[in-house]
Amino acid sequence: MADEEQVTEKIAAHRARIDEIDCELVRLLNERATESLAIRKLKPQVHWGLYDPKREEEIFAHLAKCNQGPLYAENLREIFETVLHVMKELRD
Repeated sequence: MADEEQVTEKIAAHRARIDEIDCELVRLLNERATESLAIRKLKPQVHWGLYDPKREEEIFAHLAKCNQGPLYAENLREIFETVLHVMKELRD
């Protein structure tokens, strides 16, 4: 039983750390959203369209370079496609 208790405690510790990481991810996503909204306000001043497929590909390439695993580049692309979609739908 002692081994089972230790494993249960380890699982609880990992879950607590995941909860902390999730809160940090939320904070960072909100920070990213703020930056995206700032860019959106500036784009009309330089006559840029709101959607820039070239920039999205740059983002995906940058993510692949930053990635040290265990997520695959395709996993990150899938996650960030959703992030970018949500960012485009944000309203001030």
